[in-house]
Amino acid sequence: MSTAHRGELGGWQSRTTFVLALSASAVGLGNIWRFSYLAGENGGGPFVLTYLLCLVLVAVPVMIAEVVIGTHGRGSPPMAIRWTADRSMLSRGWMLLGVLACFTGLLVLCYYVVVAGWAVDYAWLMQAGEFGSASAADAGAIFGQLLEDPPRLIYWQSLFLLLVAAVVALGVRIGIGLVVWLLVPVMMVLLLVLVKFAFDNGDIAAAQEFLFSVKLIDFTPEAVLTALGQAFFTLGIGVGTGISYGAYAPERIPVGRSVMAVAIFDSVLTLLAGLAIFPLLFAHNMEPGMGVGLLFVGLPYAFGNSMQGEVFGTLFFVLVVVTALGSAIALMEPITTALMQRLRVRRIIAVLMVTAVVWLGGVVLAISFAPDGYIGPLAEGGPFRWLDRITSAVLLPVVALFTAVLVGWRLRPEILRVELYRESTLFFSLWRLLLRYIATPAIALMLVMALLAG
Repeated sequence: MSTAHRGELGGWQSRTTFVLALSASAVGLGNIWRFSYLAGENGGGPFVLTYLLCLVLVAVPVMIAEVVIGTHGRGSPPMAIRWTADRSMLSRGWMLLGVLACFTGLLVLCYYVVVAGWAVDYAWLMQAGEFGSASAADAGAIFGQLLEDPPRLIYWQSLFLLLVAAVVALGVRIGIGLVVWLLVPVMMVLLLVLVKFAFDNGDIAAAQEFLFSVKLIDFTPEAVLTALGQAFFTLGIGVGTGISYGAYAPERIPVGRSVMAVAIFDSVLTLLAGLAIFPLLFAHNMEPGMGVGLLFVGLPYAFGNSMQGEVFGTLFFVLVVVTALGSAIALMEPITTALMQRLRVRRIIAVLMVTAVVWLGGVVLAISFAPDGYIGPLAEGGPFRWLDRITSAVLLPVVALFTAVLVGWRLRPEILRVELYRESTLFFSLWRLLLRYIATPAIALMLVMALLAG
């Protein structure tokens, strides 16, 4: 990759846009429900503290490593890694790590648009009053009817995918740069409105007891590993987003402090989501450990049986869609730029190529939820669960592990120092220490445990 081609993809002019973009990418669907549930089931307060510790010691150092590759290479993940490896006299084979990151992001995006499609459908159902005074059984039946209706699933997820594609096709500044200035404030406003609604209509004491009380009997070694996994996944590591968005960051930004700001925002928003969800669930005697069912069965029932719940339920699912949009854009962008630089095609062509593949993958996943008559042995959501499992348990940790090894052990320190020159010498030394001796073994352990469990 020639020096002339570095930075050809465009960039942002302000640090704030970079931080907002990375924040919008980090806040995913799992932040809305998964963290709070895990905290309640794994010791409450001790789990939250362990999660924050793992976030600082493992997730943040790896995210900084991704951004450093991007700010140095100024290209798509494969090309940025290749350029950075060249400067350290390493094999260009390291660029395959960027290819794997993009491939992983493609797989994640395929099932992400499916769940986002569910959320779009539910926003429509909520405003139409479908859950008004519905029983828990009725809420479950409505979700079951959705999963058994492939044309309906495909319609909603296609609309969502087209919106994602349109934003990415508009480019780095006009598309992603402008949209993240809208998404992040909308997320915060909606969450604060929903927290107020939950405090007015929910069981605050039960939610506080579930989320924050100290339950040492539930805080086991497995809970520590769960906290590590949640901290790792919460920042969206392993799909090339940090590299791509780092490539668009302005020159001379304080990379370390910017990533820390993203981690703080992500944690605050995650805790707010728990305060918006669990008071309502407990007020209506719903089980908090329902997985995806919490979003699409428990909460619709709770909103449908609350005063003005349909209005606020609609706002909640709009929040889910907005959250999914930020993450989906971040997933599509690295794949798009990789195709642009590899095939030398225009952005619109690359976006159409990615959209076509994701749409086909989403169709297969949507059909897999239908009764046996559609695709026989692939029914009952098997492909969806398999794709979720292979990406979260294997591909994401593998990409993160090799990223930590590349940046922590193989790249020349003077190259890294140039990209982090706005940070103190102590910060730089501590970051490398954490990346090499804490993050790398922790991710390796997480990968081994996931493989043994599966």
